[in-house]
Amino acid sequence: MSTIQIDSRQREELIDITAQVRTAVAESGVDTGICCLWCFHTTAALTINENADPDVKHDLLMALERIVAYDWPYRHAEGNSPAHVKSSLIGCQLTVPVRDGRPLLGTWQGILFAEFDGPRQNRKVEVLVIPTGG
Repeated sequence: MSTIQIDSRQREELIDITAQVRTAVAESGVDTGICCLWCFHTTAALTINENADPDVKHDLLMALERIVAYDWPYRHAEGNSPAHVKSSLIGCQLTVPVRDGRPLLGTWQGILFAEFDGPRQNRKVEVLVIPTGG
């Protein structure tokens, strides 16, 4: 297991962690298996999506803003209820196949950490790579 640490700079942003995941998988020594990713935070999430065009990240955040508005009458006193809702919608875990010692991703895919309550220091994603013997 290894931990990826992330510092966010904005209230909401999608941060590419693909390179760090590739490093964790390579360091695990697993040739064929699964890579389990876990986000420890209730106002952040993990997703896989296009990572070539930055407009995709913008569009995803814009769409989530339309789906989960900040001006609703939330009860949670900290003022970050929309971040909690977005985290639940996107999810806090991913499973990625591993082949030839690398995460198996499509040509345009990247692994993204979704920050919904930033800026924050020292966000964490745990990476567990499990051999499957296949």
